[in-house]
Amino acid sequence: MRLLIQRVNAASVTVGNKKVSHIDRGILLLCGFHKSDTIGNIPKMAEKCLNLRVFEDAEGKMNLSLMEINGSLLVVSQFTLYADCRKGRRPSFDSSMPPDDAQRLYNALIAEFRKSGLNVAKGIFGAKMEVELVNDGPVTIMLDNGAFQESRPTPSNI
Repeated sequence: MRLLIQRVNAASVTVGNKKVSHIDRGILLLCGFHKSDTIGNIPKMAEKCLNLRVFEDAEGKMNLSLMEINGSLLVVSQFTLYADCRKGRRPSFDSSMPPDDAQRLYNALIAEFRKSGLNVAKGIFGAKMEVELVNDGPVTIMLDNGAFQESRPTPSNI
């Protein structure tokens, strides 16, 4: 699972000329699911996202989390986060989870975020969406569930 976190002053999703969701200060979260992801990945990724200190405190340091500022979250599915561009000029999406399975994980991720009590908005899974944002900073951070596995470079995996 990959979560692209963008700290925003505002963000919205429009589908077919209709604005379907909007948030003010918070996080725009683009999420993609790898074909090997499971529902078991969701709680840890959600907890990390909600508590990542990416908002500035009174001294201008990134010391506050989304939970601490009582911010909003806009969750948008984006299978292209698993694009493989190593060969040729057309990205391959073979690593992305099939749509039906990805939609189940997307809904589970949103349900997990809603347990926080924060305002959680969402895009429409599988729709052609226009995503508009006012990036604050800009601050953009990629979380990957592989980041939770500690690994040290060795000659075989460099």
